[in-house]
Amino acid sequence: MNTSTSIKKREGFQGQKAIVIPRTILPVSKGNPVMGTLYITDMGYYPKARHHYRERKHGADQHILIYCSKGRGRVQIAGIDYEVEAEEFICIPAKTAHSYEADDDDPWTIHWVHFTGSVASSILDSQQKQSAGHKGTARHSEKIVTLFNEMYESLGRGYGIDNLLYTNMCFWHFLTLFIFNEKFGSAGQEVEKDPTDLAIDFMGKKIDQVLSLEEIAAQVNFSASHFSYLFKKKTGYAPMEYFNHLKVQKACQYLLFTGLRVKEIAQNLGIEDPYYFSRLFTKVMGISPALYREKRSH
Repeated sequence: MNTSTSIKKREGFQGQKAIVIPRTILPVSKGNPVMGTLYITDMGYYPKARHHYRERKHGADQHILIYCSKGRGRVQIAGIDYEVEAEEFICIPAKTAHSYEADDDDPWTIHWVHFTGSVASSILDSQQKQSAGHKGTARHSEKIVTLFNEMYESLGRGYGIDNLLYTNMCFWHFLTLFIFNEKFGSAGQEVEKDPTDLAIDFMGKKIDQVLSLEEIAAQVNFSASHFSYLFKKKTGYAPMEYFNHLKVQKACQYLLFTGLRVKEIAQNLGIEDPYYFSRLFTKVMGISPALYREKRSH
Protein backbone atom coordinates (compact mmCIF):
# COMPACT_ATOMS: atom_id res chain seq x y z
CA MET A 1 0.00 0.00 0.00
CA ASN A 2 2.73 2.47 0.95
CA THR A 3 5.25 3.51 -1.65
CA SER A 4 7.28 5.91 0.48
CA THR A 5 9.10 3.15 2.34
CA SER A 6 12.07 5.40 3.09
CA ILE A 7 9.98 7.72 5.25
CA LYS A 8 8.46 5.91 8.19
CA LYS A 9 7.99 7.14 11.72
CA ARG A 10 6.41 5.97 14.93
CA GLU A 11 5.33 9.43 16.04
CA GLY A 12 5.99 13.13 15.50
CA PHE A 13 2.73 14.23 13.90
CA GLN A 14 1.45 17.77 14.15
CA GLY A 15 -1.25 17.97 16.80
CA GLN A 16 -0.46 14.56 18.26
CA LYS A 17 -0.84 13.81 21.95
CA ALA A 18 0.04 10.81 24.05
CA ILE A 19 0.34 9.71 27.65
CA VAL A 20 2.52 6.81 28.72
CA ILE A 21 1.79 6.01 32.35
CA PRO A 22 5.09 5.60 34.20
CA ARG A 23 5.88 1.95 34.74
CA THR A 24 6.51 2.75 38.40
CA ILE A 25 2.86 3.87 38.62
CA LEU A 26 1.29 0.86 36.88
CA PRO A 27 1.56 -1.40 39.97
CA VAL A 28 -0.91 0.97 41.65
CA SER A 29 -3.48 0.12 38.97
CA LYS A 30 -2.58 -3.56 38.90
CA GLY A 31 -2.80 -3.95 42.65
CA ASN A 32 -6.09 -2.10 43.05
CA PRO A 33 -9.08 -4.49 43.38
CA VAL A 34 -11.15 -2.33 40.99
CA MET A 35 -8.56 -1.22 38.47
CA GLY A 36 -6.61 -4.46 38.43
CA THR A 37 -9.28 -6.07 36.30
CA LEU A 38 -8.83 -3.62 33.41
CA TYR A 39 -6.53 -0.62 33.12
CA ILE A 40 -4.85 1.66 30.60
CA THR A 41 -1.07 1.75 30.26
CA ASP A 42 -0.74 4.16 27.31
CA MET A 43 -3.07 6.22 25.16
CA GLY A 44 -2.76 8.77 22.39
CA TYR A 45 -4.08 10.58 19.37
CA TYR A 46 -2.34 10.93 15.98
CA PRO A 47 -4.10 13.24 13.47
CA LYS A 48 -3.42 12.75 9.76
CA ALA A 49 -0.46 10.60 10.63
CA ARG A 50 1.35 10.58 7.30
CA HIS A 51 4.15 8.00 7.11
CA HIS A 52 3.05 6.49 10.42
CA TYR A 53 4.50 2.99 10.79
CA ARG A 54 5.10 0.65 13.68
CA GLU A 55 6.22 -2.96 13.82
CA ARG A 56 6.50 -5.24 16.84
CA LYS A 57 7.85 -8.62 15.83
CA HIS A 58 7.14 -10.12 19.23
CA GLY A 59 4.01 -8.13 19.95
CA ALA A 60 3.32 -5.72 22.81
CA ASP A 61 2.96 -6.51 26.48
CA GLN A 62 -0.56 -5.08 26.39
CA HIS A 63 -3.59 -5.37 24.15
CA ILE A 64 -3.95 -2.49 21.69
CA LEU A 65 -7.11 -0.79 20.43
CA ILE A 66 -6.76 1.48 17.38
CA TYR A 67 -9.76 3.54 16.30
CA CYS A 68 -9.59 5.23 12.90
CA SER A 69 -11.85 8.27 12.74
CA LYS A 70 -10.62 9.54 9.35
CA GLY A 71 -8.44 8.34 6.51
CA ARG A 72 -7.14 4.82 6.03
CA GLY A 73 -4.42 2.50 7.21
CA ARG A 74 -3.32 -1.11 7.20
CA VAL A 75 -2.74 -3.47 10.10
CA GLN A 76 -1.09 -6.86 9.99
CA ILE A 77 -1.71 -9.27 12.86
CA ALA A 78 0.08 -12.62 12.91
CA GLY A 79 0.63 -12.41 9.16
CA ILE A 80 -2.95 -11.47 8.26
CA ASP A 81 -3.60 -8.07 6.63
CA TYR A 82 -6.52 -5.81 7.52
CA GLU A 83 -7.51 -2.62 5.75
CA VAL A 84 -8.82 -0.12 8.29
CA GLU A 85 -10.91 2.85 7.16
CA ALA A 86 -12.79 5.72 8.79
CA GLU A 87 -15.18 4.62 11.55
CA GLU A 88 -13.46 1.26 11.89
CA PHE A 89 -11.32 -0.10 14.68
CA ILE A 90 -9.01 -3.01 15.27
CA CYS A 91 -7.87 -4.81 18.41
CA ILE A 92 -4.40 -6.36 18.56
CA PRO A 93 -3.92 -9.06 21.21
CA ALA A 94 -0.92 -8.86 23.51
CA LYS A 95 2.18 -10.91 22.67
CA THR A 96 1.10 -11.14 19.02
CA ALA A 97 3.37 -10.10 16.16
CA HIS A 98 1.95 -7.12 14.30
CA SER A 99 2.61 -4.01 12.29
CA TYR A 100 0.51 -1.05 11.22
CA GLU A 101 0.88 1.91 8.91
CA ALA A 102 -1.03 4.87 7.54
CA ASP A 103 -2.12 5.09 3.93
CA ASP A 104 0.09 7.34 1.81
CA ASP A 105 -2.71 9.10 -0.02
CA ASP A 106 -5.22 9.36 2.82
CA PRO A 107 -3.33 8.87 6.11
CA TRP A 108 -5.40 7.87 9.05
CA THR A 109 -6.35 9.84 12.13
CA ILE A 110 -6.31 7.46 15.07
CA HIS A 111 -7.09 7.28 18.75
CA TRP A 112 -5.22 4.41 20.36
CA VAL A 113 -5.09 2.76 23.76
CA HIS A 114 -2.85 0.09 25.26
CA PHE A 115 -4.52 -1.84 28.07
CA THR A 116 -4.20 -4.90 30.27
CA GLY A 117 -5.67 -6.40 33.44
CA SER A 118 -7.00 -9.69 34.75
CA VAL A 119 -10.12 -9.62 32.52
CA ALA A 120 -8.58 -7.86 29.52
CA SER A 121 -8.16 -11.04 27.48
CA SER A 122 -11.73 -12.09 28.17
CA ILE A 123 -12.96 -8.68 27.03
CA LEU A 124 -10.92 -9.04 23.85
CA ASP A 125 -12.56 -12.43 23.29
CA SER A 126 -15.97 -10.74 23.60
CA GLN A 127 -14.94 -8.14 21.04
CA GLN A 128 -13.81 -10.77 18.58
CA LYS A 129 -17.04 -12.69 19.07
CA GLN A 130 -19.19 -9.60 18.46
CA SER A 131 -17.12 -8.33 15.51
CA ALA A 132 -16.34 -11.78 14.09
CA GLY A 133 -12.64 -10.96 14.14
CA HIS A 134 -10.10 -8.36 15.19
CA LYS A 135 -11.69 -5.57 13.14
CA GLY A 136 -15.05 -3.93 13.62
CA THR A 137 -17.17 -0.90 12.77
CA ALA A 138 -17.35 1.97 15.27
CA ARG A 139 -19.95 4.58 14.45
CA HIS A 140 -21.03 7.37 16.83
CA SER A 141 -17.53 8.84 16.64
CA GLU A 142 -18.52 11.94 18.60
CA LYS A 143 -19.36 9.82 21.62
CA ILE A 144 -16.13 7.84 21.29
CA VAL A 145 -13.92 10.92 20.93
CA THR A 146 -15.65 12.75 23.78
CA LEU A 147 -15.05 9.89 26.19
CA PHE A 148 -11.48 9.43 24.96
CA ASN A 149 -10.75 13.09 25.62
CA GLU A 150 -12.31 12.85 29.07
CA MET A 151 -10.07 9.93 29.98
CA TYR A 152 -7.04 11.64 28.51
CA GLU A 153 -7.69 14.86 30.42
CA SER A 154 -8.14 12.91 33.64
CA LEU A 155 -4.75 11.27 33.25
CA GLY A 156 -3.33 14.65 32.26
CA ARG A 157 -4.14 15.85 35.78
CA GLY A 158 -1.71 13.35 37.25
CA TYR A 159 -1.63 9.83 38.57
CA GLY A 160 -3.46 10.21 41.86
CA ILE A 161 -5.59 7.24 42.83
CA ASP A 162 -8.82 9.14 42.10
CA ASN A 163 -7.66 10.12 38.61
CA LEU A 164 -6.59 6.56 37.84
CA LEU A 165 -9.83 5.12 39.17
CA TYR A 166 -11.98 7.56 37.25
CA THR A 167 -10.08 7.00 34.00
CA ASN A 168 -10.11 3.23 34.18
CA MET A 169 -13.75 3.02 35.22
CA CYS A 170 -14.58 5.20 32.19
CA PHE A 171 -12.51 2.82 30.09
CA TRP A 172 -15.06 0.03 30.65
CA HIS A 173 -17.68 2.23 29.01
CA PHE A 174 -15.23 3.21 26.28
CA LEU A 175 -14.70 -0.42 25.30
CA THR A 176 -18.43 -1.13 25.17
CA LEU A 177 -18.74 1.58 22.51
CA PHE A 178 -16.67 -0.70 20.28
CA ILE A 179 -17.75 -4.16 21.36
CA PHE A 180 -21.47 -3.41 21.05
CA ASN A 181 -21.30 -0.52 18.59
CA GLU A 182 -23.12 -2.29 15.78
CA LYS A 183 -25.89 -3.47 18.10
CA PHE A 184 -26.64 -0.37 20.13
CA GLY A 185 -27.00 3.20 18.94
CA SER A 186 -27.31 6.42 20.86
CA ALA A 187 -28.98 6.24 24.27
CA GLY A 188 -28.86 2.44 24.16
CA GLN A 189 -31.34 2.14 21.30
CA GLU A 190 -30.78 -0.89 19.13
CA VAL A 191 -30.00 0.01 15.55
CA GLU A 192 -29.79 -3.44 14.03
CA LYS A 193 -31.29 -6.70 15.23
CA ASP A 194 -30.39 -10.26 14.41
CA PRO A 195 -32.89 -13.16 14.54
CA THR A 196 -32.27 -13.72 18.24
CA ASP A 197 -33.04 -10.09 19.07
CA LEU A 198 -36.16 -10.20 16.93
CA ALA A 199 -37.30 -13.39 18.65
CA ILE A 200 -36.80 -11.82 22.08
CA ASP A 201 -38.87 -8.82 20.98
CA PHE A 202 -41.60 -11.21 19.88
CA MET A 203 -41.49 -13.03 23.22
CA GLY A 204 -41.84 -9.75 25.06
CA LYS A 205 -44.91 -8.79 23.08
CA LYS A 206 -46.49 -12.21 23.71
CA ILE A 207 -45.53 -12.44 27.37
CA ASP A 208 -49.19 -13.05 28.29
CA GLN A 209 -49.54 -15.98 25.92
CA VAL A 210 -48.43 -19.58 25.55
CA LEU A 211 -45.95 -19.96 22.71
CA SER A 212 -44.35 -23.03 21.24
CA LEU A 213 -40.77 -23.23 20.05
CA GLU A 214 -42.05 -23.68 16.49
CA GLU A 215 -44.14 -20.49 16.70
CA ILE A 216 -41.16 -18.43 17.87
CA ALA A 217 -38.84 -19.92 15.26
CA ALA A 218 -41.38 -19.22 12.52
CA GLN A 219 -41.28 -15.51 13.38
CA VAL A 220 -37.66 -15.36 12.21
CA ASN A 221 -38.08 -17.88 9.39
CA PHE A 222 -35.93 -20.65 10.87
CA SER A 223 -36.58 -24.27 11.64
CA ALA A 224 -37.03 -24.97 15.34
CA SER A 225 -33.76 -26.90 15.60
CA HIS A 226 -31.62 -24.33 13.78
CA PHE A 227 -33.22 -21.47 15.67
CA SER A 228 -32.60 -23.22 19.00
CA TYR A 229 -28.94 -23.69 18.11
CA LEU A 230 -28.45 -20.02 17.14
CA PHE A 231 -30.41 -18.72 20.11
CA LYS A 232 -28.52 -20.76 22.70
CA LYS A 233 -25.18 -19.96 21.10
CA LYS A 234 -25.85 -16.25 21.54
CA THR A 235 -27.72 -16.11 24.86
CA GLY A 236 -26.54 -19.22 26.66
CA TYR A 237 -30.16 -20.38 27.12
CA ALA A 238 -32.66 -22.45 25.20
CA PRO A 239 -35.45 -20.29 23.71
CA MET A 240 -38.24 -21.63 25.92
CA GLU A 241 -36.10 -21.28 29.04
CA TYR A 242 -35.41 -17.67 28.06
CA PHE A 243 -39.13 -17.07 27.50
CA ASN A 244 -39.81 -18.37 30.99
CA HIS A 245 -37.17 -16.01 32.37
CA LEU A 246 -39.02 -13.11 30.75
CA LYS A 247 -42.28 -14.29 32.29
CA VAL A 248 -40.67 -14.47 35.73
CA GLN A 249 -39.15 -11.03 35.23
CA LYS A 250 -42.62 -9.67 34.46
CA ALA A 251 -44.02 -11.55 37.45
CA CYS A 252 -41.52 -9.79 39.71
CA GLN A 253 -42.86 -6.46 38.50
CA TYR A 254 -46.44 -7.54 39.21
CA LEU A 255 -45.45 -8.68 42.69
CA LEU A 256 -43.65 -5.44 43.45
CA PHE A 257 -45.94 -2.88 41.90
CA THR A 258 -49.46 -4.35 41.98
CA GLY A 259 -51.74 -6.01 44.47
CA LEU A 260 -52.59 -8.88 42.12
CA ARG A 261 -52.80 -12.31 43.68
CA VAL A 262 -50.35 -14.98 42.56
CA LYS A 263 -53.12 -16.76 40.65
CA GLU A 264 -54.00 -13.55 38.79
CA ILE A 265 -50.35 -12.90 37.95
CA ALA A 266 -50.01 -16.40 36.55
CA GLN A 267 -53.06 -15.85 34.36
CA ASN A 268 -51.66 -12.54 33.11
CA LEU A 269 -48.59 -14.47 31.98
CA GLY A 270 -50.58 -17.11 30.13
CA ILE A 271 -50.06 -19.75 32.84
CA GLU A 272 -53.33 -21.37 33.90
CA ASP A 273 -51.88 -23.52 36.67
CA PRO A 274 -50.83 -21.29 39.60
CA TYR A 275 -48.91 -24.16 41.20
CA TYR A 276 -46.82 -24.61 38.07
CA PHE A 277 -46.22 -20.87 38.01
CA SER A 278 -45.06 -20.90 41.64
CA ARG A 279 -42.67 -23.79 40.93
CA LEU A 280 -41.30 -22.00 37.88
CA PHE A 281 -40.85 -18.74 39.78
CA THR A 282 -39.11 -20.49 42.66
CA LYS A 283 -36.80 -22.37 40.30
CA VAL A 284 -35.67 -19.16 38.59
CA MET A 285 -35.62 -16.77 41.56
CA GLY A 286 -34.72 -19.20 44.33
CA ILE A 287 -37.69 -17.99 46.39
CA SER A 288 -41.46 -18.35 46.18
CA PRO A 289 -43.64 -15.54 44.74
CA ALA A 290 -45.25 -14.88 48.12
CA LEU A 291 -41.93 -14.70 49.94
CA TYR A 292 -40.47 -12.53 47.17
CA ARG A 293 -43.31 -10.01 47.62
CA GLU A 294 -42.96 -10.10 51.41
CA LYS A 295 -39.19 -9.54 51.41
CA ARG A 296 -39.33 -6.73 48.82
CA SER A 297 -42.08 -4.91 50.66
CA HIS A 298 -39.85 -4.14 53.65
